[in-house]
Amino acid sequence: MLDVVTKFKIEGAPVSCERYGNGHINVTYLLICENNRWYILQKINKNTFKNVEALMGNISAVTKFLQEQDPIRRHTLHLVPTLTGEDYFCDADGEYWRMYDFITDSLCLDQPETADDFYQSAVAFGKFQNSLASFPAHTLYETIPNFHNTVSRYAQLHEAMEKDPCSRLQDVKEEIEFALAHESEAGAICDRLATGELPLRVTHNDTKLNNVMLDASTREALCVIDLDTVMPGSALYDFGDSIRFGASTAVEDEQDLSKVSVDLALFEAYTKGFLSTCASSLTPLEIQLLPMGAKLMTLECGVRFLTDYLMGDTYFRTHREKHNLDRCRTQFKLVADMELKWDAMRRIVETIANN
Repeated sequence: MLDVVTKFKIEGAPVSCERYGNGHINVTYLLICENNRWYILQKINKNTFKNVEALMGNISAVTKFLQEQDPIRRHTLHLVPTLTGEDYFCDADGEYWRMYDFITDSLCLDQPETADDFYQSAVAFGKFQNSLASFPAHTLYETIPNFHNTVSRYAQLHEAMEKDPCSRLQDVKEEIEFALAHESEAGAICDRLATGELPLRVTHNDTKLNNVMLDASTREALCVIDLDTVMPGSALYDFGDSIRFGASTAVEDEQDLSKVSVDLALFEAYTKGFLSTCASSLTPLEIQLLPMGAKLMTLECGVRFLTDYLMGDTYFRTHREKHNLDRCRTQFKLVADMELKWDAMRRIVETIANN
């Protein structure tokens, strides 16, 4: 580990380097140097990210652009270069490493402790959108091709239904019926991106609360982190996935569907925070379609869980029998609840946008 650490332009001799956080993809360490300088060191998962050079090119371009928009250091990730000026280091074993400055006096939450925590995550991701509004999104490498192309996700579902390798299709007739009944909406975002009705934007694509650093004292949003899935897309993706994950009244794999609904108070809080920092950068159509972003990202996620269940649970990690089917059912229940509350969701967006 010391050999890797000393390949980067750090200040002071290393004192300790310990595992840090609970990420599932990359391996993260907290490096502390003798002059109390702290850094985050990560081993990049090359199995998940096949093109590390392009991935790091995305991160470098986006962080530098953000730094130009906001000079306050704690508001943006800062890559630490290697001794030769690169953004990452490849060791003798072919493992890839990168380093960031540690964001001081900050905290990161897996779940909101108050409604304001959720609001602050919206402020952060809205600011992220606003700051990158003029960034040429088309120049970014597509880390995961067709990640939020819902039409493509439905094509994968149809393929899984046709193959049915585990003979599970007969057990999910109700879920298949729900998915197919909503297929006509699959192109609501990606089709409009293709025609230019919706602008292509830089999207984060993993807009959970634990990818936002909050100030340890004020609990205000500081910085968006984990930029591995930054790529071209729609602002509706990021807004929608935040609502899918953060405004649900139940966990993603809840088995008691009576507990699953969309919390309109949380939906309103997030919408306020998001639009407070990026409304001026969004088009009227983007704002109008925010509820559709929430619905479609939830539907898409349910379709992905259902597809993986049919294919034998080969993509998402499972911890019990029918785990992916449970996840699928929560997403579809959330979609159904959004439809019941559709007029209220639209009124919330319109009211906030017009104030």
